[in-house]
Amino acid sequence: MAQSKEMSLKTINPTEIHERPTKLSLYERSTRVAWPDTATGLKNNLSNWGQNPQRIRSQIQSVSEGDYNAGDSTLNILLLPSSFVVDRHSDESRSITTIMNSPSETLAPVFAFLEHSLTTAQTTFDKLPGSAVIQRYVRSSHQNDPGRTILELILVIFAIRTLLQSRTKSDRNGKHFITFSDKEVDELVEEWTPEPLAPPLSVTERADLDALPIIAGPTGPKPKLVSNGKTATNLASLNFTGLAGNEHIKQQAAEILRKYGLGSCGPPGFYGTLDVHMKLENDIADFLGTEAAILYSQGFSTTSSVIPAFCKRGDIIVADRAVNFAIQKGIQISRSTVRWFDHNDPASLEEVLISVEKERKKRRGPLTRRFIITEGIFQRDGSMVDLPKIIELKYKYKYRLILDESHSFGVVGRTGRGLTELYNVPASKVDMLLGSCANGLGAAGGFCAGSLNVIDHQRINGPSFVFSASMPALLAVSASEAINIFRSSPSIFEALQENVRAAHAILDRIDCISIPSHPASPVIHIYAKPPPSSLLAVPPTPTPGSSPTKHGHSNPMSVLSARESQHTEYEVEERLLQEVVEEALAQGVLVTRAKRLTGQEIVEPRPSIRLALSSALSRKDTEKAVNTLKGVLQKVLRNRK
Repeated sequence: MAQSKEMSLKTINPTEIHERPTKLSLYERSTRVAWPDTATGLKNNLSNWGQNPQRIRSQIQSVSEGDYNAGDSTLNILLLPSSFVVDRHSDESRSITTIMNSPSETLAPVFAFLEHSLTTAQTTFDKLPGSAVIQRYVRSSHQNDPGRTILELILVIFAIRTLLQSRTKSDRNGKHFITFSDKEVDELVEEWTPEPLAPPLSVTERADLDALPIIAGPTGPKPKLVSNGKTATNLASLNFTGLAGNEHIKQQAAEILRKYGLGSCGPPGFYGTLDVHMKLENDIADFLGTEAAILYSQGFSTTSSVIPAFCKRGDIIVADRAVNFAIQKGIQISRSTVRWFDHNDPASLEEVLISVEKERKKRRGPLTRRFIITEGIFQRDGSMVDLPKIIELKYKYKYRLILDESHSFGVVGRTGRGLTELYNVPASKVDMLLGSCANGLGAAGGFCAGSLNVIDHQRINGPSFVFSASMPALLAVSASEAINIFRSSPSIFEALQENVRAAHAILDRIDCISIPSHPASPVIHIYAKPPPSSLLAVPPTPTPGSSPTKHGHSNPMSVLSARESQHTEYEVEERLLQEVVEEALAQGVLVTRAKRLTGQEIVEPRPSIRLALSSALSRKDTEKAVNTLKGVLQKVLRNRK
């Protein structure tokens, strides 16, 4: 039987079996059986094979005692589908020989190779650091979710295939390429016309661009115009404290420029943080009375980064309808559920907060993070928020408050600390206080001040902080020096408020305009009166899920639809105000129209002229410039058709 052509022999030394039982291949372990003294002992010991003993016993149909000699040196076991037959074969070494049927003869080397490869791979993998952790992860994930193991295996195979495959599919031999002569190439290049990077300017846009004045030298309270070589009183630049051209700050910035260079060339989380950045963060936090502060390299990205760092899908944001464009973008990026309340109306805010709570109880939904977002001094119209009332509602309805003080920090308050100082409210009651280092400090960038947890969270989750290069060192030093000036010279803000009161006193007596700005705001917006009919009101639309209120403006999708149907009237008012700007410049006063991103705002603002008063101007200069503007307004607006 051992000589049959249909059978193959595999000889295994019994001593080897006992010495390395764990190293046997799967094929070898199938023949691991203790050396029997008799055929009966062989039959009994087959139960030790590592398979189902009952299954093995059922496969043994006959073991002939006469075919086995205990003194023989070799035992041959014929492994057949339905029986085990013992045969003898002489050999000097004691061994077990497994005889397999011919179909298994072809697969046996394959099984042996696979088992050897897997064993080698496992041994190599076990030597790798962290292999035990990976094995535990795979074992636990497979136990909890077997389908996940298959999915992850598919992803690994896909990743390996992606890395190994060719990046591009091209005809390397070039047989399908068309060969052009040099003349044909030149002709194709001459015929090619690139697409414009932007659509052509409209007539109004071209007129606005041509009307922009060009200034020679730095922007100051009285810059020199290139067009006529004369100086003009600057009521257009957001240089409220006049520190943009401060000589001491310029000298400090020049020294830092020689020491650190121009830019940091890296995000703060890598190698972009310098000692001057950390000093400015500490200066801002100490100046406002908060635990910590964090710097951003751009003022616009400060707001649009802080909001999505905290507000996620499923959270609730209740925001003022007239917030600036940066806040609108931050809210849009957050993908949170948004509810809008009427502009600067605490009563409308409370109605929205109540309706949100009713909706939650009706749905019996889980508690979510909830935020109130508003501005200190609104960029859109210069109005000022009632901060004490907002904080009262914040605590009453359990909301967090995000307050943008880009136009109030370094502007209002006895020492320029913003609305918290103006209303005598501790800054710690504002969860996230945002500010600009440009408008009040005369530098650039922005910041967020708050608790230590709030600030540390942004260092990992603030998109602009993580992915943008940090603020140049010279700007950080300029902002720190500005804060030092605020501490030592609070008279700056007294002079600023004196100019604000003087300007309001003159403008309030003009009957052809209306001013929505707060009396203490250095940002003054001027509307032509009466406004176009398309801009009189917003049609009342109730908040989804709540009944209409007397305010009726709390739908987040509410926009001035009449603005589109009356676009001509809107452009007429813009051209009228632009005529005021050009006439004022001709008389030596530099003002500007409020520039908007038409079609992208939540609610389209009315066209307006924006004034930005500065403490760098004396009261006499301010009154003279505003009186000149008054004459221009009366001349242009009263003569309109």
